[in-house]
Amino acid sequence: MPRALLLLLALALALGGCASTPPLPAEARLTARFHLENQQGQGVPATLPRSGVRLGLNPQPVVTEGDLINVELVQVDLGRCLMFQVSPSAARDLYRMTGSNQGRRLVLFLDGVASGVRRIDGPIADGIIYCFVEVDDEALPGLVEKLRRTTEFLQRELRRKG
Repeated sequence: MPRALLLLLALALALGGCASTPPLPAEARLTARFHLENQQGQGVPATLPRSGVRLGLNPQPVVTEGDLINVELVQVDLGRCLMFQVSPSAARDLYRMTGSNQGRRLVLFLDGVASGVRRIDGPIADGIIYCFVEVDDEALPGLVEKLRRTTEFLQRELRRKG
């Protein structure tokens, strides 16, 4: 009887390992975070790569890669941009934060590099951030694919960890 129990326990542990998510290779990852512009223009300095726009930012991100649930490449009146959709809880925080920080800017960081800016022109009520990025249009589909893969991987990991 104890031998059968031991065998069942070993089998359960072996099969439990099969449920884990395989790691996402580093070259397939791309993390996105949004930082809020500091009110006085002080704080952590950041410079956009193409335009050379300089900003002072709050050190803590207001949206992290764990908050994202979807990323898409979309066409808007001014051209192609990235659409970031955040989780419901992050959307509530985003709504409050953007409501009280109108006129300031959200700065998108991709793997730690300032890559885009979105001016806060009003509260973001739907949990969707549209952001133009300073990269070539030809690179946008690949960029979105990496962001989407990273987002899906992180969301699976968060669900698995409960």
